[in-house]
Amino acid sequence: MSRPRIAFIGTGGTIASLGEGPFDITDYVRHGRMMQAEALLAFWPQVQEVAEVTPVPFAAVPSTAIGPAHWLALLRLCEEVAAAQAPDGIVIGHGTASLEETAYFLSLTWKHETPIVVVGAQRPSSGLSSDAGMNLANACRVAGDPGARGLGALVVMNDEIHAAREVTKTSTSRLQTFRSPDMGCLGHADADAIAWYRRPLRAVGRQTPFDAAGLSRLPRVDILACYAGADGAAVDAFLAAGAEGLVSAGFAPGFVTPELHEALARTVARGVPVVASSRAGSGRVFHTSRMRAAGFLHADNLTPQKARVLLMLGLTVTREAAALQEFFTRC
Repeated sequence: MSRPRIAFIGTGGTIASLGEGPFDITDYVRHGRMMQAEALLAFWPQVQEVAEVTPVPFAAVPSTAIGPAHWLALLRLCEEVAAAQAPDGIVIGHGTASLEETAYFLSLTWKHETPIVVVGAQRPSSGLSSDAGMNLANACRVAGDPGARGLGALVVMNDEIHAAREVTKTSTSRLQTFRSPDMGCLGHADADAIAWYRRPLRAVGRQTPFDAAGLSRLPRVDILACYAGADGAAVDAFLAAGAEGLVSAGFAPGFVTPELHEALARTVARGVPVVASSRAGSGRVFHTSRMRAAGFLHADNLTPQKARVLLMLGLTVTREAAALQEFFTRC
């Protein structure tokens, strides 16, 4: 049986990092030793046993340095790779700090059936019992599996397959950090088979109205953390910095302090959309009468960081509140 053909795009992160020894698994970034895609595949040659993997250079940086400009560049690179190589799947190596945001952006904007799998690691490749090699191999196996086609971007970590919309990092250092709290994983990358158990229903790729391939920038959207005693100072600061939309990471199930509520209501009155989400990391935000009266949109069960990604893309299509809300219902 022939191996699937996989294009591997390296962006850096822990999966590509090298510490000074097997127990250097928390402070390895200080060395600045991060492998490009070709070097990472050479470090883990076993990956070639499960797929015919071609490296595609992009960057070698921590994912704390990756933002919207990188998302747009990655989308363009994926388009180029798909046109030039026609691979069975694309795997993107990524740091875990912002992995879920990159994956969700790609899931909403990638207009092809070819699977994109985003993968990272909790321990550097040089660390004892590193998860980097197995995660990379499993990501390539999933990307080459016919069951992955048309599901949007996927995240593969710790032998689990997750939908980009639903997955989030839940622990700073544990190997099982990536979870889909409300719905669970889509399947498992087991030793003998890729086992699928469900498919996501929310819109991805071709099902969305977002055309990001030709964009040079995304609208600025900022996230406000709600906490006991929070006032509207951050709202004013973000608006002064040019925010075109705001997401509130409110108390569960999405409420904010009275002072922050008033500041956000004034923001909506100025024509800047506000999306109410929850800092809990799980569960829907309820669109209460008070939220509706203030003009707030609601994020459904998206985390604040995912709600920001969707609002940024939504603002490239419309500024009309009802249309924006529909995106949060469908995507």
